Amino acid sequence: MKKLLCVAMLVAFPTAGLAGDPAIGTWKTEPDRKNLTSHIQVRACGAALCGKVLRAFDPSGKEVVTKNVGKELFWDLKPVGGGKYDGGTVYVPLLDVTAKAKATLSGNTFKVTGCKALVCDGQTWTRVN
Repeated sequence: MKKLLCVAMLVAFPTAGLAGDPAIGTWKTEPDRKNLTSHIQVRACGAALCGKVLRAFDPSGKEVVTKNVGKELFWDLKPVGGGKYDGGTVYVPLLDVTAKAKATLSGNTFKVTGCKALVCDGQTWTRVN
């Protein structure tokens, strides 16, 4: 009976294992080609992580509105151990494409990489909170 209860809890609350994932929080991106930065909210979604663009800022730090604010930037990024995440998809606004995503967490930095065919590129984000 106890085993059945444990299985039922895992099915009912699949994000419980990710609730304390160290990547969860708000991250600041590197500047893009327009020299804008963004804050990305990383959160548990199902058994993986998702990231949404919360805000964007100009070079002076003033908040600006862009077409990407509110958009999902990545999804289905699964922890694989040792601060590594894989198996997700990332949206690259600059190119308006999606790519295979992976990431590495190291202290207060989160390196997010997208790969399309043989080409990979990414950014290293810094923790806001």
